[in-house]
Amino acid sequence: MNSLKARLFLSTLIMTVVMLPIIGFTLTKAFEKQLMLAVQSELKAYSYSIFTVAEVENNQLLMPELLLETQFNVSQSGLYALITALPKGDKPATQIKQNDQLLWQSQSLLTLSLPKKLPFPQVGQTQFSSIILAGNPHLLYSYSVSFSDNGQSFAVTLHLIKNQQDFAMVLHDFKRQLWTWLFALMIVFICVQIIWLLWTLKPLNMLTHELAQIEKGDKKALNAVYPSELKPVTQQLNNLLVTEENQRTRYRNALSDLAHSLKNPLAVLQSQAQVTPSAREQLQVINQIIEHQLKRAQSAGQSSWHIGVGVSKVIEKLVSTLSKIYQDKHLSFELSIEPNALFKGDEADLMEILGNILDNACKAAQQQINLKVHTSDNQLIIEIADDGAGIEASQQAVILSRGGRADTYQVGHGIGLAIVNDLVSSYRGQLAIGNSTTLSGALFTLRFN
Repeated sequence: MNSLKARLFLSTLIMTVVMLPIIGFTLTKAFEKQLMLAVQSELKAYSYSIFTVAEVENNQLLMPELLLETQFNVSQSGLYALITALPKGDKPATQIKQNDQLLWQSQSLLTLSLPKKLPFPQVGQTQFSSIILAGNPHLLYSYSVSFSDNGQSFAVTLHLIKNQQDFAMVLHDFKRQLWTWLFALMIVFICVQIIWLLWTLKPLNMLTHELAQIEKGDKKALNAVYPSELKPVTQQLNNLLVTEENQRTRYRNALSDLAHSLKNPLAVLQSQAQVTPSAREQLQVINQIIEHQLKRAQSAGQSSWHIGVGVSKVIEKLVSTLSKIYQDKHLSFELSIEPNALFKGDEADLMEILGNILDNACKAAQQQINLKVHTSDNQLIIEIADDGAGIEASQQAVILSRGGRADTYQVGHGIGLAIVNDLVSSYRGQLAIGNSTTLSGALFTLRFN
């Protein structure tokens, strides 16, 4: 989850997958409630139409044979009605007594068994509930009223029963259409969000592309048009690139001036007759070091930290040179190099790092030198192994110090590996020394971020 694009897309996906179903459930509940209210209003209207035609004479309920609503007149139509006497007392019973309480029932209910338990609300009150009739769920609406017959009250309860099949079918169709549209909306919303994310993150992709071009040396600055939020970053990066380039120019010029200023005094000292041969030899070594630093200063100006150097090209040059220098040993170099492996630094620094290590490997090796270059987790890893005597663990830290050397080689290991260690550290890299498991000699491992 280190990617901003992945985080934004995941958050959008979670919001879409979570919020739309919540909206769907909310709409379903709201529709179900409104549908239930509509059914209640319908049954209430039926109750008014039934009470309109009902009459009471001599404590007897009189009802017409047929009702205006034809569903009450058709057997098992799904709409039923019955009128029961309201039980007297504070706690009305819920059990129907067929002979005493049942006063009337619609013809649609004649072929069905009456429910055994029904609610009996108080006079003027209504109650809405559900019952099972003939094995199917039904909606029940109960309404208690009181008729007046010769000054006496005649309390009854009207029970209207409606099959839930139509109700369930309408609700099912609504749910099916709602979730179909929500699913389609979810897909559309995700596609729109992906397009929106790509458009929003386009400046970051542009910045990545320009930085890659700068690393390759195709550009020297960020010159695309960026949003106001990224302008401070791009401006600081451009300032850093200019500052770094100026510092490297000053470094190259200072190193070149210093080397040139030392050449004349050294030439004068070498021309003196009283200089001993050993001193003359040391002066020659100093002169070679100055020449080396001059060449390094010249090459340092040709590259910068953000321009990658092809590792394979440098290694091929070094192997070609070392093969000629140590041709009497008939060394065999086995190379395994990723073609696109890049060292983000100076070619001269890489040449000096690998040159010192490979030179020591050639001195120690008997026949074989293996060199492997690969990348892993954005790290450049270089492994150099030889089939020599190897380096003891106690000597591995010593040879990285200036002037330290192991007894493995007759020459070398003076300040060479110390310089290598300093150069590697300057690039925030790591240098590890161990023994090769395949060749049994020394193994040098370099890691650069």
